[in-house]
Amino acid sequence: MRGIVFLDRDGTLIEDTGYLRDPHAVRILPGAAEALRLLSREGFLLAVVSNQAGLAKGKFTVAEMEAVHRRFVSAFGAEGVAFDAVEYCPHHPEGAVEAYRRACGCRKPGTALAEGILRRLRAPLSCPRFVVGDKMSDIAMGIRLGAATVLVGTGYGNAEKASGEAAGIAPDAFLQGMSEAAGWIVAHGTGS
Repeated sequence: MRGIVFLDRDGTLIEDTGYLRDPHAVRILPGAAEALRLLSREGFLLAVVSNQAGLAKGKFTVAEMEAVHRRFVSAFGAEGVAFDAVEYCPHHPEGAVEAYRRACGCRKPGTALAEGILRRLRAPLSCPRFVVGDKMSDIAMGIRLGAATVLVGTGYGNAEKASGEAAGIAPDAFLQGMSEAAGWIVAHGTGS
């Protein structure tokens, strides 16, 4: 194992359509599957960490979220990509659904989901870590994890880059999409 890559879902691996509730609307972004196959071949573990506050906000049900999750995993599986972990945070402190209305450590930029994955996969402390996402919350999570971070220009990436700069948060790299991110990770395979 060369390291672990934590990946955002919406806007990074698949099209961001807002609160995704229809599994038939799952669309892999161009180059994403090929990029993940490269990372896997190069010995990196692949872990998806996604905020899904739509559950807390009542935008979709648990059954709808699980159907989208199954479609997401199967769509990438059909492209030869197997994830080592896929985790979602359903919480939001201002959620309409009481069961999910809370502040938590798993909602990015919190690190609880990523830390749980590291424990479950028994990744050594010295394991190089990378985070790829289209939002500054992904980058902030990566910084807290001691990971090398990549902000991609897909999804919200271009707009988020400016807001991150204004807030003094900067990724290690800002790249067009997953293809470029995978190449950068392979070239920088020792992590941060």
